[in-house]
Amino acid sequence: MSKFFWNSLCISPAVLGAALVVSSSALAADNQPTSETLGTQAAQAKTAVNQSEAVVSTTATSLKPFEASPKQAQLILPKSPAVVAQAAPAGQDPSTLQQLNEYSSEGAANAEGQVTSVSQLSDVQPTDWAFQALQSLVERYGCIAGYPDGTFKGNRAMTRYEFAAGLNACLDKVSELIASSTANLVTREDLAAVQRLQEEFAAELAALRGRVDALEARTSELEANQFSTTTKLTGEAIFGVAANLSNGKVGPVNFKTLGSSNPNQNQAVFQDRVRLNLNTSFTGRDLLVTRLQAGNGTPFSYGRTSSGSLNWQNVTPDNTFRLDTLKYQFPLGDRLNVTLAANAGAWDDIMPTVNPYFDDGDGGNGAITLFGQRNPIYRLGGGAGAGINYAFGGKGLLGGIFGPTSFSLGYLAATAGNPTQGNGLFNGDQSTMAQLTFTPAPSFQFALAYNHSYFSRGNWGYDGGAATGAAVLGGYTGTGYANSLGDAFFGPTQPKGRKVVSDSYAFNMSWRVTPGFVFGGFVTYGNGRVIGLTDAKLWTYATTLAFPDLGKPGNLLGFVLGREPYLSSITANSFSLGGKNQVASWHVEAFYKLQLTDNISITPGVVWITSPNQNKNDSDIVTGTIRTTFTF
Repeated sequence: MSKFFWNSLCISPAVLGAALVVSSSALAADNQPTSETLGTQAAQAKTAVNQSEAVVSTTATSLKPFEASPKQAQLILPKSPAVVAQAAPAGQDPSTLQQLNEYSSEGAANAEGQVTSVSQLSDVQPTDWAFQALQSLVERYGCIAGYPDGTFKGNRAMTRYEFAAGLNACLDKVSELIASSTANLVTREDLAAVQRLQEEFAAELAALRGRVDALEARTSELEANQFSTTTKLTGEAIFGVAANLSNGKVGPVNFKTLGSSNPNQNQAVFQDRVRLNLNTSFTGRDLLVTRLQAGNGTPFSYGRTSSGSLNWQNVTPDNTFRLDTLKYQFPLGDRLNVTLAANAGAWDDIMPTVNPYFDDGDGGNGAITLFGQRNPIYRLGGGAGAGINYAFGGKGLLGGIFGPTSFSLGYLAATAGNPTQGNGLFNGDQSTMAQLTFTPAPSFQFALAYNHSYFSRGNWGYDGGAATGAAVLGGYTGTGYANSLGDAFFGPTQPKGRKVVSDSYAFNMSWRVTPGFVFGGFVTYGNGRVIGLTDAKLWTYATTLAFPDLGKPGNLLGFVLGREPYLSSITANSFSLGGKNQVASWHVEAFYKLQLTDNISITPGVVWITSPNQNKNDSDIVTGTIRTTFTF
């Protein structure tokens, strides 16, 4: 076959040029689909063409396999202006459609951009071994063109499918010349060689047409049975096994109403949580998120403290699907993004939490506790409201000293849908938050945040949403003292349900030291004022260590060491924090996520909470868990 191929090329300059110069993932002109069909199937046909197995080398003596060049689809062949101007269907890559239409109109009369002389190709020299063939193809047959930059790139390799498609287009041009009875252009020997080469590549051309037909049928079936043209369904299911590994008793935090709990009464559990997300885009740049959620994750009972809460346990524990997140995000210009939260809005929907690998939106692939996932300041408040995120252009703020900068601002109301007195959008529990996020380097980011909140029931300790019973992401973190401001804080002789106003200030940072090690942390100071009674100061901070892709891609080893929100001081003469018994309460967390497949991961972990009520007489809490996460 190689000998015949060479002899045939020697007979016909047109055939020789076509064998060496046509380069692109084009379709055969023989029995081509219509341009409308090609427009619909452009992306699929391009994929099919690129799946070739052998190619024609740049020597004229043999056929050798190769790996396709990533740029070989850039060759511009003669095209009809009317065809190129055709608009691409919605969602179709217009460059792909244009390329396919160019191939289908190969050789059209008065083609735009046609090379009329080989001298127009800047990288083709008279000393090139294929110069005569190129000159004949260009000047005698008008069969090829070059790249837009005036080059030909004759050493670029191509697949047999590409060769067959381009050769067929060129042969059609030759056949057109024969049919028009143009004198002295084609000899009998040329015609014989053309016919034999068409027979030689008939199998490749037929296979290519078959692939396109099959893809057209498959695409039509998918379009007829697709879920939606604008919405994508994603989901996550968590199976969580957890057990209390500690012994002893957690005390009542120095006042009667907070109660006590014996850890031995907490039995091992097998819990679940399922999320179904409908992600809808109407313009390609906006996003409407509708989330349905169900679960049975009841937290362990350790008295008033919320320390050590697992991340899948902040649900209504009856396994009934309810509307969770409902938000709409869209851009205004190139720098401003707007978020409208109609239900279960949270601060991490509006601004970055600067805690990569640990925070995945309370999902099942980050830290195993709520505290480990993000700074608790982002759990101060929640519900319905709006927020913006503005990215400064150029060098950002302060002349680019801190790199690219973004400013975030938002407002969330816990009972925005309730029109009764003391509720509503502006008269109920509410929070306002602002943040500046700086990125001095691609591997380093930090943020400064401020939160102002009002809670009608007085539980300032990063548990505002849960305290009101509103359907928002509550805090579920912090010691018993921190979660008790204004709610029976001064015993039975004082009014209960005192309102609390808080101001909190936070610093967050993350530094990717190496691709396999990320160091991060946060610190927050808060001042909570129990209206009509007293002021209290609270702190929380942590250091995080992440080792992504440890063992295999997708794995994650993580450590969290810090203190969940705790009460540091209070201006009340009649109350003591415990005197000599007061000690620090520490949070120690370790987990290792094993990515079994693209959609399944298993995360064993352990959480150790010391003195959960800031009292050395309280027993430590140790929780062991194995979390299995399915994503789809």
